[in-house]
Amino acid sequence: MHLPASIALLACTLTAAAQVPYEEYILTPKSRTLRPAKVYSVNGTVQSAENLIRGQSASTVFTGPSAVTYDFGKNVAGLVAFNVSDVAGSNAYIGISFTESSLWISSEGCDATADAGIDEALWWAVETDRYYAAEKQHERGGFRYLNVYHNSTGNVTLSDLTVYYTAIPHFTEEQLAGGVQTGYFHCEDDQINRVWYAGAYTNELCTIDPTAGNSLIYLGTVNSTSNVSEPLAWYNNYTISNGTAVLVDGGKRDRLVWPGDILISQPGIFVSSYDMEMLRESLESLLVEQNSSGALPYAGRPFGEMLPVWSFTYHLHSLNDIYDYYLYTGNETFLKQSWDIYKQALNFSLSFIDDSGMANVTTSADWLRFGMGGHNIEANSILYHNLNLAISLAGHLNDTSAFVQSWPDIAEAIKSAANEQLWDPELNLYRDNDTQPLTDLHPQDGNSWAIISNLTSSSDQAVNISIALQDRWGPYGAPAPEAGETVSPFVSGFELQAHYLAGRGSASVNLIKLMWGDFMLDDPRMTNSTFIEGYSTNGDLHYAPYKNDPRISHAHGWATGPTSTLTFFAAGLQVTSAAGQTWLIAPQLGGLQSVEAGYQTSVGSFASHVTSLGNGGLNVTFSTPSGTSGKVQLRYSGELASLTVTNLDQQSPNVRRDWVGVVVKRQVTETEMGAKVVTVDDLPGGNYTVILVTGT
Repeated sequence: MHLPASIALLACTLTAAAQVPYEEYILTPKSRTLRPAKVYSVNGTVQSAENLIRGQSASTVFTGPSAVTYDFGKNVAGLVAFNVSDVAGSNAYIGISFTESSLWISSEGCDATADAGIDEALWWAVETDRYYAAEKQHERGGFRYLNVYHNSTGNVTLSDLTVYYTAIPHFTEEQLAGGVQTGYFHCEDDQINRVWYAGAYTNELCTIDPTAGNSLIYLGTVNSTSNVSEPLAWYNNYTISNGTAVLVDGGKRDRLVWPGDILISQPGIFVSSYDMEMLRESLESLLVEQNSSGALPYAGRPFGEMLPVWSFTYHLHSLNDIYDYYLYTGNETFLKQSWDIYKQALNFSLSFIDDSGMANVTTSADWLRFGMGGHNIEANSILYHNLNLAISLAGHLNDTSAFVQSWPDIAEAIKSAANEQLWDPELNLYRDNDTQPLTDLHPQDGNSWAIISNLTSSSDQAVNISIALQDRWGPYGAPAPEAGETVSPFVSGFELQAHYLAGRGSASVNLIKLMWGDFMLDDPRMTNSTFIEGYSTNGDLHYAPYKNDPRISHAHGWATGPTSTLTFFAAGLQVTSAAGQTWLIAPQLGGLQSVEAGYQTSVGSFASHVTSLGNGGLNVTFSTPSGTSGKVQLRYSGELASLTVTNLDQQSPNVRRDWVGVVVKRQVTETEMGAKVVTVDDLPGGNYTVILVTGT
């Protein structure tokens, strides 16, 4: 039997974790020893500044007060070291500072991790023929630019400037050399490809040594109104979880475990590196902090110990994270051990429901949006989503307790009340809450979540929300008015999903290119490799929740939404039960002409390759593991001329033609008149080609 080239490629490339196609896009270093890529700038008298990028033997001479800024070409993380081969003069010092954005290159120090001021440079009193290295507590978790300072009158000769790469610490040098990614993505748009891999790399920078968390030495003492006149000391030396690696929000900061950030990062890690043991350790660091009321922490330790703040939404995100982890791994032991924690936490959330039928949120903490509280659309959409996930898990675990049996009615009441009390038909968006007088705030987060959770009452409503959200875009992306003049990559990651779920994949693709490609990746102030935490709607690198702009993280896992979204929706490659025991192939090209993706789970390898045939037709080849089962759903417009499903594993391929007996679900809306979905059910795992041809 001869397999089509695309399936043959998928079969061979997914047999080994280290062998994936399109390696030219992968940003993960092949070695833990890093050197700068180029000289960015020179100040003062420096001889042969470029020699420090060339290796061990070449040297650079600093004379008098002088400095060089080196550019690694991408965001990196690690411990700096260098050799001093000669010192001419007395009281010689060499300083090193770090910054992610070129905006914050400074003679005074690093960019910032505290709420005010900047971080201090590292300084060494140097002598001839000595080797110097930063202490472990001073590993810098994110920087593209490294500044070398000399502040004395004599000469100092340096050589062998290196950084020991400290991200993804549980991978050996040999594993780095062989490649750590098990998933891939590719389409004809080079920028989209770079976005996918930058998301994967961002999540790697956010995977750190658990003993190198943020010590939070200034929490409660330095705030946004503090007058800080000198650079601040900084340390990354707090143990924040068990294990050998942990997923945190940002490489530079906060270097803490946040459940909301995991909600975006975990799917991205699933499709790119399948680093799931690390994720289990990260989740468990949150679950062990549950208190007697059932409340789960806003963030992992030491944050909750130092600042006891609780968040209604982040509490629910921990439950979302549990569900996703089980979906991606099929780890029954973890699910069963977590089930009582899950139920107690959900019960605590349900205690906030009042006579309105919705939860009345009494705490303001969230993703740093403003005005969280009351009958909030974001909070209630997430709660509705959690209830439906919980119902699914309870069914799997055969939990038929009275508490569990109450969940469907509670969920339906939330949906009914939200649509009755919060929907604004004039703007085709949900209001933030029902506080009187009625607010004119129609948030990005709540409206995106309403589609994701299926809180909407019809597909028409979902499409109208998608259009209304798109109509608000500015030149730098999708606004989050619930946080002032803010563009939030975190919330926009949910908007990407919402557009696809509404059947408007082109809106998602266009937003990825506008926000993540044109701005977050290609703007010269960015790292060209990782994604920023947030910024202003006018394009300034100012994030409204913070007053200290150098503090903004440029490697933040919550900004990596496109990585999983493109795999799940553009390539249509989704697992629907434990580690892919069941699956769904449901591509939406969204204006792209050809998309392919693949990943691995504990069950096996999954891959798809989708090509537009023109006039709405599609050619879909895919591969799923033996012993699994699933279905294919293809959207189309117009008339279905033919649908051919070929099982490539059979000697005489089983061909189903002219869609006789195939379930056709029509979805006709005002905005997408004639849009339909054809579904082919009950396919056993294997290799297939599906060709859909439409008529006029």
